[in-house]
Amino acid sequence: MDKWDIRFMQLAELVGTWSSCYKSDRQVGAVIVRDKRILTTGYNGAPSGLLSCKEKEECLRTQLGIKSGTRHEICYAVHAEQNAIIQAARTGISVQNAILYCTHQPCSICAKIIINSGIRRVIYKHGYPDDFSCKMFEEAQVEIVKYSDLESDHT
Repeated sequence: MDKWDIRFMQLAELVGTWSSCYKSDRQVGAVIVRDKRILTTGYNGAPSGLLSCKEKEECLRTQLGIKSGTRHEICYAVHAEQNAIIQAARTGISVQNAILYCTHQPCSICAKIIINSGIRRVIYKHGYPDDFSCKMFEEAQVEIVKYSDLESDHT
């Protein structure tokens, strides 16, 4: 595994600690990098001006009994990957041909956004129950790599 992969994944994990998600297992962070330079970061949290689930001390998805990996639109949080891409757009930074490091495998909605943004590679640490996102990445020829697989490539 390349030392840069380690550094950028560690940074994604740190950024994930800023999450305003009520669920402790959903502290998701993302870092977009090109040529070993950090372009933007993102974490999952409520849109600007809205109270977060942490502030409300409740999770809408839990209240409604929504299973992980389904009905992504029923949630106050903007996903970490989405926030990282949005920050790039807001500041006029192109993410074309960049690499996205993310603590969790992107969902299918994030996959669509990642594909259209021009990101060419996604490296994630933890799985997520959304096989459709991987199928879309494959069809769009966006490389998706599980972080642990990078370790086994170099042992």
